[in-house]
Amino acid sequence: MAIEGFPVIDAHVHAARVPTLKLDWSTWTTRFADRIPMDAIYDRDGTVRPAAFHRYLDEEGVDLAFLMAEYSPRVTGIQPVEDLLPIVDHDPARVRFIAALNPHYHHPVRAELARQLDLGAVALKLHPVHGGFPPNTAELYPAYALCEERGVPAVFHCGTSVYPGATNRYGDPALVDDVVRDFPGLTVVLAHGGRGWWYDAAAFLALARPTVWLEISGLPPRRLPEYYARHDFARLARRMVFGTDWPGAPGMRANVEAVLALGLDRDTVARVLHRNAQELYGAGVPTESGGT
Repeated sequence: MAIEGFPVIDAHVHAARVPTLKLDWSTWTTRFADRIPMDAIYDRDGTVRPAAFHRYLDEEGVDLAFLMAEYSPRVTGIQPVEDLLPIVDHDPARVRFIAALNPHYHHPVRAELARQLDLGAVALKLHPVHGGFPPNTAELYPAYALCEERGVPAVFHCGTSVYPGATNRYGDPALVDDVVRDFPGLTVVLAHGGRGWWYDAAAFLALARPTVWLEISGLPPRRLPEYYARHDFARLARRMVFGTDWPGAPGMRANVEAVLALGLDRDTVARVLHRNAQELYGAGVPTESGGT
């Protein structure tokens, strides 16, 4: 599935069942709804057809995709991890899933996280902006402790959201820095890279904290040098993890091609497109052809 010799891990994919969404389809996919072959991937009930989704990954050149659950009843709805399992089970070597917690919805959080990890989750995702909670709330500390114990990354939505009902102040990476301070062995991934108001703060954390990484889902790759213009972009790119936020993206392959067009050296491109995700999430894909 390699694109120009590079395997691809898309670390941020939403393959939700349409009936679980509080938002309508066009709002959820932002301006890219017309580019998603919904009729080819979804059945009449709005559920992803696993075989069709895996074929779509083939077409888009993606070797491995991480699917996101979400428990944000006020904003996007509830997309439980159980809805993702049929897609994963179709071919676990191609698709994995990431756990999700909301302290307003789950109690006790440690037990629920343990349950989702035992189902096969490769990481934990927190969505403070949609879930309506600060990421540094003490209620979540037992979950962070479990992640640290098991060597599982914690992925935070880091940046603004345009969805109605979002609490954007909870997307501030300074709140995540408290978690980094209190859990020095916890790997932290900042999804959306500080989108909106916090690009500099997110980049600073990724460069200053060895356990913090930037995930670029929801960001047009061609604009990354602009967003992070105040930083050494070549150095920062080596801390990046590729993700698209599909279906809120023009396409997985299109975003990969945009990364390739940035002019980064081959080793850095490999890190962005798959190697960093492999190391952080413990997920394997073939070695890139013509590698470094």
